[in-house]
Amino acid sequence: MSSVKERLQALGLSLPKAAAPVANYVPFVRAGNLVIISGQICFGADGKLAERHKGKLGAEVSNEAGIEAARLCALNVLAQVEAAVGDLDHGVERCLRLGGFINAVPSFAGLAPIMNGASDLMVEILGNRGRHARSTVGVAELPLDAAVEVEAMFEVR
Repeated sequence: MSSVKERLQALGLSLPKAAAPVANYVPFVRAGNLVIISGQICFGADGKLAERHKGKLGAEVSNEAGIEAARLCALNVLAQVEAAVGDLDHGVERCLRLGGFINAVPSFAGLAPIMNGASDLMVEILGNRGRHARSTVGVAELPLDAAVEVEAMFEVR
């Protein structure tokens, strides 16, 4: 089995620096063998939100950009988990749950395929430890007009 770092490299990806909270909350909470990750928006490797990842699915954000945004959220989630446990290979038992929030027009019915960007990446990076329960909802707005936000829960060692 390859390491998380090797899987990231094979995909041409790297974990960003864990984002600092922008309001009165913490980025993660550890309780026993659980780590709950606060919602992570689609900041890129530069720590910024790209214009193509701002706005609503079904309007100014394309499905392809929405899937990209969900993948970025998943990378940001993993960066927070790494900050919580120090090592994704040895510290993470499994991803238990992802919660996806898709900034979408009311008539947008393609929420699940957008969130698949985050779910698929979690499995690509963690293998079977990345398989998780999930919920996905469409919302009227997200912080900074982000297209996607993802929260998570992990079982850790």
